[in-house]
This record gives sequence, C-alpha cells and structure tokens, in this order.
Amino acid sequence: QLQLVESGGGLVQPGGSLRLSCVASGVTLDYYVIGWFRQAPGKEREAVSCISSTDGSRYYVNSVKGRFTISRNREKNTVFLEMNSLKTEDTGVYYCAADRAEVVGLAASECSDMDYWGKGTLVTVSS
Repeated sequence: QLQLVESGGGLVQPGGSLRLSCVASGVTLDYYVIGWFRQAPGKEREAVSCISSTDGSRYYVNSVKGRFTISRNREKNTVFLEMNSLKTEDTGVYYCAADRAEVVGLAASECSDMDYWGKGTLVTVSS
C-alpha cells in the first residue's frame, strides 16, 4: 500500500521560498503520476503541479509557472516542490498525491483523480 508523507511547509514572507518534500513508502514510484495539490481557505482544492515518473514530463498550473519546480529523486522515492517568489495567494494546505499510470507527455487532465493522498502540509505566505 502506497503511503505519502509531506513535509516542508511553514510560514514565509511574500517573495520567499520553501521546498516541500513528499516521501513515498510501500511502493516505488515508477510508472506513476505524482502531484502537488493545494487548498486555500474557503476554496476548492486545485492541482498545482504533476510529474510523470515514466518520462519526467511535467504540468504546472498557470499561476505558478516560472516560480515553482517539481522534481523527483528516484533513489529516495521522494518528490519535491520548490516554491520561489511566493505570494500571499499561494497560502494553503499542500497535498502530495499519486496515481498509478504510465504517462508520456503529461497533460493537465492527467493531473487529477489521484488514488493516493498524503495528509498535507500547511504553507502560509504572510508578512
């Protein structure tokens, strides 16, 4: 059974940076789509970024393009989300999620409907 545990959230000022980590256990993340989702207070959960472990292709929601970078360390079975130039609207609970799927050329529609979820880590961007 795949389990995902997030870490790295915290309080940061606007313009600052954070790196979130998602450690997977129980299953090696080969041939998975792994993603980061967030839920801001009073809003629906949205997909932030996903990566396909099959070919390394990535998806980013428009609001984070150029600021966030998703990456994977296969040996550590870990996925990261590097977040730079943070804005107050980036505040929310960030969840790591994964879905067993062999995807080449990841599309936005494939960064959804995940089967496995972590419990989330809170990111607060505030001065």
